[in-house]
Parts: sequence; structure tokens; C-alpha cells
Amino acid sequence: MTVRIVTDSACDLSDAELEEWGIGMVPLSIRFGDEEFIDRTELSTDDFYRRLAASEHLPETSAPAPGAFAAMFNKMASEGATAVVCINLSEALSATIQSARTAATSDDVEIDVRVVNSKAITGGLGSIVLACAAAGRDGASADEVVALAEEMSGRTRVYATLDTLENLKKGGRIGGAQAAFGAMLSIKPLLDLSTGEVVAAGKQRTRKRSLAWVREQLEQAGEVENLAILHSNADDINEFLETLSDIPSVASARTNIIGAVIGTHGGPGIIGITYQVPS
Repeated sequence: MTVRIVTDSACDLSDAELEEWGIGMVPLSIRFGDEEFIDRTELSTDDFYRRLAASEHLPETSAPAPGAFAAMFNKMASEGATAVVCINLSEALSATIQSARTAATSDDVEIDVRVVNSKAITGGLGSIVLACAAAGRDGASADEVVALAEEMSGRTRVYATLDTLENLKKGGRIGGAQAAFGAMLSIKPLLDLSTGEVVAAGKQRTRKRSLAWVREQLEQAGEVENLAILHSNADDINEFLETLSDIPSVASARTNIIGAVIGTHGGPGIIGITYQVPS
């Protein structure tokens, strides 16, 4: 049996990683006003952040159509897969997984497809996808790969801080006056996305303190697995990495650029971490 993995573009895995592990990636779409782009195909991450900086309005994301997933599932079958495990970004944050489920039960798909809610985003989703791709390559069954994905999901932690309230204002989540007041006070929201939902974990009044909070989550976690350090074009990412240099797990960490799917809602300057706690 050959089990292949499919995911979506919120995984923020590189093209090289997708190719190396034979992972199928179905992209979401990003819309700036009347213009719509297929993530990573028609709009690179760099182009996304350039457009985001110039736009007065928050872009929007839309889930792939079920047909896009069906085409990817059939592509895997044509390449010799006997089963597909599709691991998607958190169901609480996107309708993407619903499209995958619809495709999985379509009469047009003639391969066994299992769909898993990762309850994660960006590097957290990516680490689950990579581990499952490795398990599939090593001969794990579809049931075993699904069990691995669900087990890792329960151990995944995601913490981040936003650098700006501007995207929350553009998205209508806070008013202009509140955003201006927050900017004047340099308020930096702290977020815990470990359950697959966005949970406010507090706020700090300086960037330095907010980044210290992110570091504190990692330091308090002790030994962790699959650490990834995430940022959305943050110009202080190298300085942040230096503050983590005394934490042993950082030596083998992956550094991920946050793509358009998550960058749309958090804006530029996000810095965060994701990892799995030991089982």
C-alpha cells in the first residue's frame, strides 16, 4: 500500500519540501478587491506582502473548490497511490476542509481518501504533514497515518504576537479609534492558537515584551518536538532568533515564512512558534 498526503497552502511548506516528500498541495485563493489570485501559483508570498502594504482594505481568502481537491486526489491515484490522507488547516478557521470532505465522497474520486482536521495552521500544520508523509513513505497504512495526524494534532502548540493592529482594523474586528489608540500605546496582541481557534492570551505594550512572552512559552515547555519559528516578513526575526539561542531545541528548528492565507488576517510582522509537546 502506498499512502500519499494532500494538504492546503496554509501549511506554509516550501516547494522543495512538497516535492521531496511527494505531498500534494491544494491552494486557497486570495482576493484583493476585484482581483483574485491562486495562492503561491498566481501570487507569490513576496508579492502578497507588497500588495498588502499598499492596500487600504484587508484582502480575503477563499477555500478551494471541491473539484480542486478531487483533481489532486485523482492525480495521486494516477501516480500509484492506493490511499490518500488529506490534512487541512483548522476547521474553526476555514471552510477548506469542507471542500476536501465533499471531494473525498465524490463519485469522481475513485481512491480511498481520509480527511483530517489538523486543528493547526502554518508550521504546526506543516510539521504534521511532513511526519505523515514520512510515515506513508515508510509503509504505514491509511489508518495508521490518520492516527498519527490526530495524535500529533493534540500535542501541537501555536503561539504568536502581532506587530500591528492595522489588519484587525481593516477586517472590521476593531474600530479605527481603537486601532489608533492601540498603536499610540504600541499594544501588541498575544495569541494562543493551540486549540485550532484564535484565543487572546493577553497583550503587551512593547514589541520587546511581546517577543519575550513568545520566548517564555517555549522556555516553559521544556523539551519539544518539531519546533518551527514563524514570521510574516518581520524585520526583527534575526534578533528574535538570537534571544532563543540558549534554548537547545532551537538548533534544529525550522524557520517558516507565513504565507498569504494566515498573513491576510495577522498582517506583517507576526512572530510566533509552533511545536509538539512530547507524548
